[in-house]
Amino acid sequence: MSNLNSTLEQVTAEIIARSKAARGDYLDQISANQKQQPERQQLSCGNLAHGFAACDETDKGRIRMLNASNIGIVTAYNDMLSAHQPYADYPDKIKAYVREMGCTAQVAGGVPAMCDGVTQGMPGMELSLFSRDAIAQATAISLSHQMFDGVLCLGICDKIVPGLLIGALRFGHVPVMFVPAGPMATGMSNKEKHRIRQLYAEGKVGREELLEAESASYHSAGTCTFYGTANSNQMLMEAMGLQLPGGSFVNPDTPLREALTKEAAQHITRITRQSGDPRPLGEVVDERSVVNGIVALLASGGSTNHAIHLVTIARAAGVLINWTDFNTLSGAVPLLARVYPNGQADINHFHAAGGTSYLFQELMSAGLMHADARTVWGKSMADFTVEPTLQDDKLVWKTGVKESLAPDVIAQVEKPFDKEGGLRLLQGNLGRGVIKISAVAEEHRVIEGPAVVLASQHSLQEKFDSGELNKDCVVIVRFQGPKANGMPELHKLTPLLGVLQDRGFKVALVTDGRMSGASGKVPAAIHVSPEAAAGGILNKVQDGDWIVLDGNKGTLECRVSAEELAARPAAQPEEQSSHGVGRELFTNFRRIVSSAEQGATVLFDYDEA
Repeated sequence: MSNLNSTLEQVTAEIIARSKAARGDYLDQISANQKQQPERQQLSCGNLAHGFAACDETDKGRIRMLNASNIGIVTAYNDMLSAHQPYADYPDKIKAYVREMGCTAQVAGGVPAMCDGVTQGMPGMELSLFSRDAIAQATAISLSHQMFDGVLCLGICDKIVPGLLIGALRFGHVPVMFVPAGPMATGMSNKEKHRIRQLYAEGKVGREELLEAESASYHSAGTCTFYGTANSNQMLMEAMGLQLPGGSFVNPDTPLREALTKEAAQHITRITRQSGDPRPLGEVVDERSVVNGIVALLASGGSTNHAIHLVTIARAAGVLINWTDFNTLSGAVPLLARVYPNGQADINHFHAAGGTSYLFQELMSAGLMHADARTVWGKSMADFTVEPTLQDDKLVWKTGVKESLAPDVIAQVEKPFDKEGGLRLLQGNLGRGVIKISAVAEEHRVIEGPAVVLASQHSLQEKFDSGELNKDCVVIVRFQGPKANGMPELHKLTPLLGVLQDRGFKVALVTDGRMSGASGKVPAAIHVSPEAAAGGILNKVQDGDWIVLDGNKGTLECRVSAEELAARPAAQPEEQSSHGVGRELFTNFRRIVSSAEQGATVLFDYDEA
């Protein structure tokens, strides 16, 4: 512990102390469940017969044997998500690979997987964040049959990985691994895609040109190549020791990808209770692994969505974290990656430059990760500085590169792109929010100006077209939090605000909604809590109020006296439908959901961490 960075050590100690009661309760729960392993032993003959009725005779015999592991597969497959399309034949492959180990595997269940890219700006986006909790519940239902000694989760994209992990942590007495499928190959450059989006927003190109550009960017099976939430999920799973090292960003349908899938399927059988080397999920995910996840996200400029998701993931394991922890760590963790939107490289460039093995190596060399954290593979996190390769068609692990192969994409810890990480806490009389500072140029990090108040992202286009926004201003988009409408991402704002910035105006965004991992060059205070619908000061702001967003000092202020703000009537949201596209089924979610800093969840009832 002596070689740890002092800030990392301090924050970890504070989290451990804060979490003592909740973590103790969680460990007691999984300990009680462990004593009942293997779970199939609890089932009656009728229960067990139902559980393997559709299996062949060989698998039936092995499932009867308590010394052979039965692996549950929870899949988020659908063939609309490009990242998840490769999962179509994974269950059959996994079953075959597991049989080679003398074990069995069954599809425990499927979970929903919606694509935020399809629903951007549409009513369906209001289901996006809530889908995470629905996925967690579906994962728990999938595993509730108590048939499994280990679990493989097939999921990649935005809310799916957090949902799978939250649900699986309810079964923290068994080992769990995530099996990725990899990113699509590089298509149109992110810079060119962004340029065409802005031209479309200005009306200078038509829909046909825009669609052609988007199709050239998102063109095949695999994860989208920018560093948004999906690829941040993969970084997170590796940093928390829940995936094979170095395997997140290997492209689909390649021999190495296939070898990694086989290794994951077979390795899970080596870490079940029957193997003699049990690695229960609830013991792997602890305070150290949570801190490692935060650090990796900060160092890589990862998705702001994880300021919400990691809070809920940690809470599922009895670990209590908050945005102050993110902010404190960000002050000590250097920015080591430049991947779009905080650079022009994509995730394939990052992987080729040295990828996760080099990033983790640099962080651990500076004492900025817990190298002793438990993992599902190797002895500890210290072993995650290797990368996979094929030699004579056999998967082997070799030491990762010692120097970055593209210093403009991954930097040395001694020569970072920025001395601080990618996320910062903003706070003041408007509440607490976060900003993805790594994506914002230094000259745009401090913005002051009159408020332009909107109740939806759709109102911005009208004001833009009329010329009302051709000035320095701070756009306030409120009633976009979890209680108001489910906290959709607001990417329709990005091209228009980017155009204003390019025209030389000083502009910023303040919202209780989300902007996700694709948060771009315009400074944006997002996730502002308390949200307007929960009585936050955002509902008192009026057009023309002087707003200060200082990303350097971490300030978010409305320069109106407390007395005047208190005397103002609270604004009411614009009349808008909460029905259609299934939104009415989530009415109760909106009523009971926690704040963004508490994870915007309906799954747990707990005080502010």
